Amino acid sequence: MRTIQFTFTLRMNNAHNLISITKRNPFELFFELSADLLCIAGFDGYFKQINPAVSKLLGYTNEELMSRPINDFVHNDDKGITGKVRSELIKGNALFHFENRYVTKSGETVWLAWTSMNIDSDKMVFAIAKNITHKKKLEEDRNMLLANMTRVNKELKKLTYTTSHDLRAPVNNLLSIFDLLDISKITDEESLELIHILKAASESLKHTLNGYVDILSEKESINVPVEELDLKDVLDIVLESISSLIKTSKTIVKVNFSELAKVKFNKAYLHSIFLNLLTNAIKYAKTDCSPVITIVSKKVNGISQLTIEDNCVGFDMENVKEKVFGLHQKFHEHSDSKGIGLYLVYNHITSLGGTIALESKVNAGSKFIISFKDC
Repeated sequence: MRTIQFTFTLRMNNAHNLISITKRNPFELFFELSADLLCIAGFDGYFKQINPAVSKLLGYTNEELMSRPINDFVHNDDKGITGKVRSELIKGNALFHFENRYVTKSGETVWLAWTSMNIDSDKMVFAIAKNITHKKKLEEDRNMLLANMTRVNKELKKLTYTTSHDLRAPVNNLLSIFDLLDISKITDEESLELIHILKAASESLKHTLNGYVDILSEKESINVPVEELDLKDVLDIVLESISSLIKTSKTIVKVNFSELAKVKFNKAYLHSIFLNLLTNAIKYAKTDCSPVITIVSKKVNGISQLTIEDNCVGFDMENVKEKVFGLHQKFHEHSDSKGIGLYLVYNHITSLGGTIALESKVNAGSKFIISFKDC
């Protein structure tokens, strides 16, 4: 290749240094300095010219790379498809974004994405490749994570389905016992009230279990049923199911649905939201006062909103932040705490396009703000 010699004087540290630089053809510099892999190959399947990036990545010398067929460096699992693609390329079909694997001299596998075209008159193929090994590793990690999440989700779903289904038998058995009882022979008012509470709780449990089984079955088709729900009707069912808990804890529940009486949502989900937030407020009540829970519904900027506020021990929002709705996240010491309730509440709401926000301070209670998506 023809070169042009020129010199210039550079002043440095008060000294004159005469430097001789060889100025090359800019296309040759582009070829050698490119970070991408640039190759010229013959129709015979051998490299004819490669830039330093090729030998640097694959670990072979130029002589080694050009003395062996290109297919020798291709991963065994990709030799077949690479050969077919090369045949099409020689026929004149340009190649864009073809991905295959090469094996380096050290035995490492690297992924390359090729763009190639042929010059039929010269029996040559000009190709550019990008090293996409890092991208492929990220894709592999993501796919493994998704596969693992899918497996865990199926296992959890199976467990939930089995639990919900199998618990119905003993609940039905319990209800049949109540049917056998002749309460006309019971004169003690306290005993009658206790039987009434136990029967109502059992019926509520059966209703809840049936609802969960239906939800799991309907989720097979992805679409969760949404209907217009009367907030008071759903809340009354929940309050009835935990009436003894409310009574023994001396909980005061204040309700105002005057501004917004109905919302479009899934009934089982709304039941679960009320149940978890109410029982949490009672569970984490302060020792020096009875729980007070205020439930209000309203329209805010055209959006249906439900707030559930309590005077419980509250959260340190600086510490819990977004973790408060995570699975198995526990922030208070309590023997019955599993870190599942708020996770379920969050997922019920967000799965149907809604949002939930939390305002809270330690020993100053919590306020959950639920915004429903209008369907």
